[in-house]
Amino acid sequence: MPIQTTNPTNGMVLRSFEPLTQAAISGKLALAQLALREDRGVPLDYRALWMRKLAGILEHETEELATLLTTEMGKTIVSARQEILKCAACCRYYAENAERMLAPETIETGGNESYVRWEPMGVVLAVMPWNFPFWQVFRFLAPALMAGNVGLLKHASNVPQCALAIESLVRRAGFPRGTFQALLIESGQVEAVLGDARVAAVTVTGSEAAGRAIAAQAGWLVKKSVLELGGSDPFIVMPSANMEAAINAGVKARTMNNGQSCIAAKRFVIHEAVYEEFEMLFSAAMETLRVGDPMKEDTEVGPLATEQGLLDIEAQVAAAVKAGGRITTGGERMLGAGNFFEPTVIADLPRAAAVYRDEIFGPVAMLFRAKSLDEAIEIANDTPFGLGASVWTKDADERGRFVAELQCGGVFVNTPVVSDARLPFGGTKRSGYGRELSVAGMREFMNAKTVVIAEAVEPVRRVYEPIAVEKIAEEKISEEKLEQPEIEEPEIEDSVSFRAVPVMVQEKVEEKALFRSFTPEPTEHDFKQMLEKALENKTQQGVLVLMLCALLLLT
Repeated sequence: MPIQTTNPTNGMVLRSFEPLTQAAISGKLALAQLALREDRGVPLDYRALWMRKLAGILEHETEELATLLTTEMGKTIVSARQEILKCAACCRYYAENAERMLAPETIETGGNESYVRWEPMGVVLAVMPWNFPFWQVFRFLAPALMAGNVGLLKHASNVPQCALAIESLVRRAGFPRGTFQALLIESGQVEAVLGDARVAAVTVTGSEAAGRAIAAQAGWLVKKSVLELGGSDPFIVMPSANMEAAINAGVKARTMNNGQSCIAAKRFVIHEAVYEEFEMLFSAAMETLRVGDPMKEDTEVGPLATEQGLLDIEAQVAAAVKAGGRITTGGERMLGAGNFFEPTVIADLPRAAAVYRDEIFGPVAMLFRAKSLDEAIEIANDTPFGLGASVWTKDADERGRFVAELQCGGVFVNTPVVSDARLPFGGTKRSGYGRELSVAGMREFMNAKTVVIAEAVEPVRRVYEPIAVEKIAEEKISEEKLEQPEIEEPEIEDSVSFRAVPVMVQEKVEEKALFRSFTPEPTEHDFKQMLEKALENKTQQGVLVLMLCALLLLT
C-alpha cells in the first residue's frame, strides 16, 4: 500500500511520500539511541514541563490539527476536535502524575531496606493504526516519554501527514531531537526495524494479523510487546434498563468514528422481554443519522477511511444476509463519490454464521435475543475477542454477575465503553495483551528493578598467633596443681601449632575435649603401651601423647 494521503470523502490523492531507505532508517535509529543516552540525565521536571507545553500546543492548534485528521481519514470534524483535546488532556495527566507513578515502591521484607525502582526500557517501536491517528499515538507517547523512553512511530500508510505532524509537535514542545521520530516506512520494513538491537520493545494497535506477525518476531527476539487488536464488544440490555438512555448510547457506541473503533459496540444482546421495543427504536434511530461530508458541523457519520474498508463491509453484510440475517435498516453502499456506507442493523443472524465471529469495522450493528441472564452472558462471551463490554441494568445482582463473568478487559455499566488516560486499557483472548494508559500503561515499558539493602554487619575479627603445644599442657597442669614426674623428653624440633584465637578472649583447652575421643576408658596397661610408643616417636605428635599419658597416670 503506498504511503499517501487520500481524502476518503472524494477519493482524491492529496500527497504521496517515498518510503525511507535502509540508510535513512539506520540514521534515525542512531539518533534515537543518542537521545536515549542523553535523556538519562534529564530531570523529570523538565519532561513534565515539555509535556505540559505539548498539551498547550494541541489546545492552541486544535482546529488546524482536527482538519488534518478529517482530511486524511474521514472522521467528522466534531469528533476530530474532541480527539485532539483528549490528547492534550492525556499529556497533562501524565505531566501531573508521572512523579507519583515513577516513585520507588517500598516493600516491607523484615529488617532490610527493600524497594522497586522503575527504569525505562529504551527505544520502543510503536506500530499504530489510522482510525484514531492522534489518540492512538498519544496514549503511548505521553507515558513512554515521561518514563524516559524514546519512541519510533510506524504509522498507518494512509495517515503520513498525521505522523509527521506528531513528530513536529513533540520537537516544538521542547523534547530533545530524536526523542520521538516518525518512520515513513512500508509494512515489510517493520521486521528490520524491530530486529535492530537498538530497539528494546514494540507496541502494536491494529489488526489481528498484524499483531500476530509482529508479536511472533518479538517473541523470537525476546523483546517486550504489547498488543491492542480487534474487538467485537457486546452491548447488553436487560429489562430493568433505562431504554431511552440505552438506545441513545447504543447508536453513538456503534457509529462513533464512523463505526471504525475497536471498542465500538458491535453485538447488541437484548433480553427477550424488551427485544421488540429495542429493535424498533434502535433501527429508527440508526436510520435518521446524518451521513455526509465530515467537514460539516452537523454530520454524524462520515466515510470509511479506505476503499478496501468499504469493500470489506459490503462483503460482510452480504454474507450475513446469506446466512439468514434480516436487515432492518441500511445495508447498502451509498451512491456518489467517497467511501460511504449506510448505517445498518442486522437481526436474526444465526450464531453459527462465519460473519458472527468477525469484527465488522463500520456502522453495522447486529442484534441478538437472549432468553435469560445466563444466555446473555453466554452470547456476550461467545467471541474470539475480549476487549470491552457495555451493560445496561438497574439490578445489582445482574450487575455483579456481568462484572464477574464477562470475559473482557473492561466492563462499563450503564455507560458506553471508552478509553480514559486514568484507567488501564486493553483486552483478553485475541484482543491482545498488556495495557495502555494509567500507571499500568506507563509501566509496560519499564524495568521493575528490585533493590534490597541489608545493614552492614562487622564480622568477628580473628587473628592467628602461634602457641606452643607444650605451653598448653603446662597451663592445664598448673590449674590442677598436679605434680609432674620427671620424664626424659626426646629431642624435638622447635615446631609450633597455630590456633585461631579471638582478639578479646584467650580460650583455654578443656580437659574433656582433649580426651573425648578415648572411649571406652583406657586401662593403666594401655597407657604404658602408649607411653612406650611415644618415646620411640620423636615427633611433635608423639611428645604430646607422652605428656597426656603422664597426666592421666598421675590422676
